[in-house]
Amino acid sequence: MIPQLTFAGMVAHKHTFTLPLDYQQPNGESINVFARELVSPENQDKQLPFIVFFQGGPGFGAVRPAATGGWIKRALQEFRVLLLDQRGTGLSTPVSSASLSHLNSAQQSQYLSHFRADNIIRDAESIRQQLVGDDKWSILGQSFGGFCVLKYLNDAPNGVEEAYITGGIPSLNRSADEVYQATYQRVIAKNNDFFSRFTDAQELVKALAQHISDNEVRLATGEQLTVEMLQLLGINIGMEQGPESVYYLLEHALITTASGTIVNPLFLAHFCQLLDYNTNPIFALLHESIYCQQSASNWSAHRVRQQYPQFNYSADKPFLFTGEMIYPWMFEQFNNLKPLNEAAAMLAEKSDWPMLYQPTNLAENKVPVAAAIYSEDMFVEMRYSLETAAKVGNLKYWLTSEYEHNGIRMDGEHILDRLIAINRGENLR
Repeated sequence: MIPQLTFAGMVAHKHTFTLPLDYQQPNGESINVFARELVSPENQDKQLPFIVFFQGGPGFGAVRPAATGGWIKRALQEFRVLLLDQRGTGLSTPVSSASLSHLNSAQQSQYLSHFRADNIIRDAESIRQQLVGDDKWSILGQSFGGFCVLKYLNDAPNGVEEAYITGGIPSLNRSADEVYQATYQRVIAKNNDFFSRFTDAQELVKALAQHISDNEVRLATGEQLTVEMLQLLGINIGMEQGPESVYYLLEHALITTASGTIVNPLFLAHFCQLLDYNTNPIFALLHESIYCQQSASNWSAHRVRQQYPQFNYSADKPFLFTGEMIYPWMFEQFNNLKPLNEAAAMLAEKSDWPMLYQPTNLAENKVPVAAAIYSEDMFVEMRYSLETAAKVGNLKYWLTSEYEHNGIRMDGEHILDRLIAINRGENLR
């Protein structure tokens, strides 16, 4: 029996599918993949088409909505929504240092190599066939989820009726190094915006950096807080409302007590909530691999950073936050990444990653695709998104400066409504 739950404005059904870890060995090891089906109460007895959502990441489970709203509210008007926990995330045989502790480093690396977009799409196709048989469904991808959408169109377009992408059109052939060269420049621009908006933020963050350089400070999760870790907060300044969250955190970082200046325990707890490396290891382990096709990343973000020495902090120059970059030292400093240090190094050296995109396949695409490209996006380079958009058949895009990377989280109902209208040639509202 499929469990059914009732939320405000929607009914949810829980599905778990047993699928191969390695589709080249279908009778070998299996994993579970979880998906939550949502439908509006008034439509639960109707045979509506599905739209499946591919979450950003990689390495994050699908959204857990508490009530209808945002893009889900718009989708439920005409779809059943399927929120897919991509393999290794959420309730889909989740990956962690504990779950991999029975494997040696080489085995961990081999296991993790099956968690890229190619197998996420194989999972989705298998689920589609089990849920709707020969019927097509629509697909929606945010950020890395958009990478998955293009992979779906590349590999299995016959299963797709319509496709939607928000903040996630990847380059089809640019290397990880090229991606990070562009991204570091975006991060510098976001830093400039941040410190211009919050005029005392530079003073606040430098005082904190100096304090943690001079004193051993432990986070709520037990790690010693370092300047490199502090810079990682920059992943939030490329999001709607992210700069405000970072500023307010800095504002109460240091407090004066009878024993002298200390780091506020509230800061030490909230800091951990703004970074996901301990809780979502796939993000750190496989992030650079999403750009790799028959090539190794070799810690691309770490190497490219040397071209931008302004990120190497010292007390005599301005403090800069970093962005969505993965560094080898993370596997030496974050407690839940430390046991995966050797496996991470092996994945960084892996040079036989399969190709993700065949440009000829995508040039001949017949599935209607509508994409929102955010001109100020810190995470996905606009120039590369436009470059790809010109190479994918039947793709129409909406280029806007209205939103940051997480626009769908902030104004999803409007964004999805506009993309549906674009795909169907309707008048825009």
